[in-house]
Amino acid sequence: MSQEIRTIRKQNKRKKRKKRFLTWILIPLVVIALSTVAYGTFLYKKAESVVNGSYKPIETATQKREEKVDPIMDNVSLLLIGVDDSETRKFGTGTRSDALMVVTFNKDENSVKMLSIPRDSYVKIPGKKNKTRINAAHAIGGTDLAIETVQEVLDIPIDYYVKMNFNAFIDVVDALDGVEVEVPYLITEQDSKDLADAITLQPGLQTLNGEETLALARTRHQDSDIYRGLRQQEILKAIIKKGTSINSLTKLSDIISAVGSNMETNLTFNNMKSFVNYVINDKSINFETLALEGSDSTINEAYYYQLDEQSLENVKLLLQTHLNGNTTDLTAAETDNDLAENGTE
Repeated sequence: MSQEIRTIRKQNKRKKRKKRFLTWILIPLVVIALSTVAYGTFLYKKAESVVNGSYKPIETATQKREEKVDPIMDNVSLLLIGVDDSETRKFGTGTRSDALMVVTFNKDENSVKMLSIPRDSYVKIPGKKNKTRINAAHAIGGTDLAIETVQEVLDIPIDYYVKMNFNAFIDVVDALDGVEVEVPYLITEQDSKDLADAITLQPGLQTLNGEETLALARTRHQDSDIYRGLRQQEILKAIIKKGTSINSLTKLSDIISAVGSNMETNLTFNNMKSFVNYVINDKSINFETLALEGSDSTINEAYYYQLDEQSLENVKLLLQTHLNGNTTDLTAAETDNDLAENGTE
């Protein structure tokens, strides 16, 4: 890994210690939290209806759990599957995942760990002979195979999933009358209908509409997936900041509809309510973002992201111990990660 990327990671780690934040995996939970905590029967019932309409259980239960878990009582895991859908892609039929994020919740430590898995990670997909990009799992076998693949790569159970297409960006941002974000450089991107060069963004701090926000979130031509991930985090912080502001409360009904129409999940409404404390008590919760180190690789003239085996093992241990509540092993794993980052191991 380059020195520049190491520096970015260390800077981000220091920033996270100063200011905790929620990423877009928690957007549905933010909506439920707002609806259940303060804003009346109408929004509560609408949120319940939307979540019930988005409910889609997976066909095969995890084989890494001996007993069914309850998010009220147990430490659990959640997989975000972001799908870059459009009409031309038939909204999810054979579509590769554009983002995979694993989130683990530890109720005793009141902590959340988040891991973004690079979309081009070179992994073994269950049932397939040769390794390929992890984002192909969804295209091959939908949600079930995407979950199974992540379980095998990280050796942890995936208890719940939330699949959202990136039309949610457009609908939610437009419902908020745009969000203010920093555009790092001149960007020319396709729109949500895959029309080439349809969106042009000038650099600088500005308010973007839904299509423009999606263009900023998806672009990576001038840098990399690492920088795109950082941009997406900034966009989602801007969405949540504006969505939870007093001025946006009158738009909450539209936001609920936008999330619901772009989401599938095996979380019930009661399951989601179990996560509300993680959302509304952000100041007391320890959010930590993990990363999988690796290197660029070309195999048979195709680009892949080759995961570093030691980094993968460290991340696996961190997530396993977070789910199991073994803080001794967790501390040891974090120490190993710090030593590896500082080049002292």
